[in-house]
Amino acid sequence: MRPSLTAERIYASYSVVERSISVAALERYAREGILDDELAVYAQYINPQQLEQLRRVLLTRIELSPVAVAQFLYTPQGIILLERLGQIIQTEARQPGFYAIRSALILAAATPDGLTLLNVLRQFPTRSIRINLTRSLQIAEQLERLVSQTAQAIALVQKDAMNAAIAQPLDVWQLPDLRERGSLSWNQQTLTLSDPRRDRQFLVDMYLPLNLEKPAPVIVISHGLGSDRTSFIYLATQLASYGFAVAVPEHPGSNTEQLRSLLSGVAAEVAQPNEFINRPLDVRYLLNELERLRISDARFRNIDVQRVGVIGQSFGGYTALALAGAELNFEQLQKDCTALSDSPLWNVSLLLQCRALELPKTGYVLRDPRVKAAIAINPITSSVFGEASIRQIAVPVMIVSGSADTIAPTLAEQIRPFSWLTTPDKYLAVIVGATHFSTIGETTPGSEPIAVPPQVIGPTPEVARLYMSALSVPFFQTYINNSQQYRPYLSSAYAQAISENLLPLSLVRSLSNTALEQFLR
Repeated sequence: MRPSLTAERIYASYSVVERSISVAALERYAREGILDDELAVYAQYINPQQLEQLRRVLLTRIELSPVAVAQFLYTPQGIILLERLGQIIQTEARQPGFYAIRSALILAAATPDGLTLLNVLRQFPTRSIRINLTRSLQIAEQLERLVSQTAQAIALVQKDAMNAAIAQPLDVWQLPDLRERGSLSWNQQTLTLSDPRRDRQFLVDMYLPLNLEKPAPVIVISHGLGSDRTSFIYLATQLASYGFAVAVPEHPGSNTEQLRSLLSGVAAEVAQPNEFINRPLDVRYLLNELERLRISDARFRNIDVQRVGVIGQSFGGYTALALAGAELNFEQLQKDCTALSDSPLWNVSLLLQCRALELPKTGYVLRDPRVKAAIAINPITSSVFGEASIRQIAVPVMIVSGSADTIAPTLAEQIRPFSWLTTPDKYLAVIVGATHFSTIGETTPGSEPIAVPPQVIGPTPEVARLYMSALSVPFFQTYINNSQQYRPYLSSAYAQAISENLLPLSLVRSLSNTALEQFLR
């Protein structure tokens, strides 16, 4: 059903100047390609490519049901996003558009044409839509500055990496290619673990290498928010083929099933605040169970649970760093999340990080001394840990960042936090052009994860996955197995040698370029 009132015109106001365009003119152009006199006045200021992009934006459909849209918009994260949009998009009476935007999004998703920008405009429940152009331009200026700073910071990281590669050249072609599988075979087991103290049951996929001469160290892989234990099969099998016992737990309160429950109306949000505690405790409980199984079950007799590495992506990156020694920083969270209400939301990950403020402010011990090294891919770090907590990490750490990550932006969530690390063995890998989803594995039959559009995943994700295979093996061989012959792989020269043009890779151990200081404050 259409609302009784629908938007007929869009007004953009800047100081005392106001311009408008009819929704009908936009619809005519989007559906029929007709550029009438009204739209032609504005079209002269943009090129044909931008006009065609406008047409695609107006008609591109997002495949979400009205229930799924409504469920998200009533979560704490959805409410914050609506509040931000309401500052810019206002009603006919120049009131914040919070409720009107929410209504339009839900109603648009219920139309036969689905959730498109054009349908959202048509379902807006006032005769006109007013755009606060003054605020829009302020936000655009801030965004432009942020994009510029990020680009400059990444360029300086690339320069540092190139200088390091020149200073310490490496004959890469004499080394085995760690992008390829190792020589060992493995078998896969699935465990069901139940922690009665937390009333929590979860599955764990184990990848156990065969025919080892000595016990295998354990690598735990922690998936991201809305993902599951199948997301990194490629990385689990890669590590198993080099002699590591790999454990991939499914975090039940922040996995694919939880996201699916949110979108179907069963759950109220994508993750409860206590997931910040439960995720590291899942890994601790898993390690405790593996110690018990090593004694009682012959299948697990040849593993070493005292030598553990952790890999995590996104929320899993938080999990890995928490296990490595970073503590929840409620003081930093309070400061950043209070300021968030008055600033545009460029860092979407703060929507999740700020949820940790709802936890009781008691002392949480999340570090596990069995964890001897950690890799954090696209981690969320800036507020939930902050500088003070990142500096507490004493084990070797590699942070992996994608320059096109719009969920956990590279400058705020990875480059700055890398500069806070005080552990002597630290690495920053930057994949230029990679997004928040580039390193996640392909869909496996039967897992039925939530589909992510290709344009969101980004170009050639298979290249990003090869980088993770090539970097994780030598990192854990060096710092878990103490196999020093793998250390040459952890160099700028090696990263440069395997780097591909579509997704260039840079690896540094420090940020020595003084020009970076302006971006690290």
